[in-house]
Amino acid sequence: MKFSSLLVFFFIFPIAFAQLRVGFYSQSCPQAESIVRNLVRQRFGADPTVTAALLRMHFHDCFVRGCDASLLIDSTTARPSEKAAGPNGSVREFDLIDRIKAQLEAACPSTVSCADIVTLATRDSVVLAGGPSYSIPTGRRDGLVSNNADVALPGPTISVSGAVSFFTAKGMNVFDAVALLGAHTVGVGNCGLFSDRFTNFQGTGRPDPSMDPALVSRLRNTCANSASAALDQSTPLRFDNQFFKQIRKKRGVLQLDQRLASDRQTRGIVARYANNNAFFKRQFVRAMVKMGAVDVLTGRAGEIRRNCRRFN
Repeated sequence: MKFSSLLVFFFIFPIAFAQLRVGFYSQSCPQAESIVRNLVRQRFGADPTVTAALLRMHFHDCFVRGCDASLLIDSTTARPSEKAAGPNGSVREFDLIDRIKAQLEAACPSTVSCADIVTLATRDSVVLAGGPSYSIPTGRRDGLVSNNADVALPGPTISVSGAVSFFTAKGMNVFDAVALLGAHTVGVGNCGLFSDRFTNFQGTGRPDPSMDPALVSRLRNTCANSASAALDQSTPLRFDNQFFKQIRKKRGVLQLDQRLASDRQTRGIVARYANNNAFFKRQFVRAMVKMGAVDVLTGRAGEIRRNCRRFN
């Protein structure tokens, strides 16, 4: 990330960026980022869908109480955590975060936060899938609260204006919103989230007219044999701009994704991302750095957990 770009982000999120910085652990734990990178690379080699999983984990954490690893806390009988909330039922790769944390604790005890582990691991998985390589500021601390009642994330049928408002409420703009939704280029969705679109759309007894008939047929076959389907039917494991090209051809799997291509607020941005992969990736980096600074804890706030699943 260029210094000039970071200046822009600093003025958008002045408090967060005052204490987040690239290379935060260069003195206290110089091997921190390489430990994260190596373990993510191993996991990606075994299962390349880890990119989609970590992106989902990072998004779901940052948009509830900020990027503070509150999503990683296990529930107790008396207190259900964010992890127990319905929208987080499909979040996975908690074991990977545990493995990374264990190695970091062995190398540098009580130094690297779980919030930074999620942020770095997500960045590294995007690179492995063919996405942009970028530096991201670190120095987040871990939250002390995790309640399932706090989880209010947008669903796949939300309107475009509703989705954009969700992002702008966190200090981002429409370019950021569309770029982050572009992470669906490596995403997977449960068939139950969109089965009405290829069977009985809004009670009509017919498929969604905004869906390409060839995709209707493909999804029927896929979901008859599997519980989920790729959200980018062209290059599902590759981080690129094919997602935007697909939705312009009425091949969006989720209703929100398809609406991005036709809504007046976003269709021009979709076209620009579809026509310029490099531009999409640059905007995605900007959006990820912004998102990674949402409501973060720094300095002496929060804590550095020794176990990402439990408060100290």
